[in-house]
Amino acid sequence: MSADRIVRDWPVSNPEELQPDDLGPALATDPDIVILGTGETLRRPAADLMGLMAERGIGVEIMDTPAACRTYNVLLHEGRSVVAALFIP
Repeated sequence: MSADRIVRDWPVSNPEELQPDDLGPALATDPDIVILGTGETLRRPAADLMGLMAERGIGVEIMDTPAACRTYNVLLHEGRSVVAALFIP
């Protein structure tokens, strides 16, 4: 989700199985930050995903989905280039 686009029916159902290609729609907006909401609890994606984001100079914040929604709204209000990838509980 970005300020001007929502992608529904994301084919990934488990944050631990998230692959770099799964974030293609989010990365197409060229964000500075990706907020990853992992559902009701904090769940970590694979380490190689984090490394790829770091190589691209994209910050990643991982948190439960309610916190991710709040953080996304704050960063968007600040005018930051941010997208949210959310697992809905």
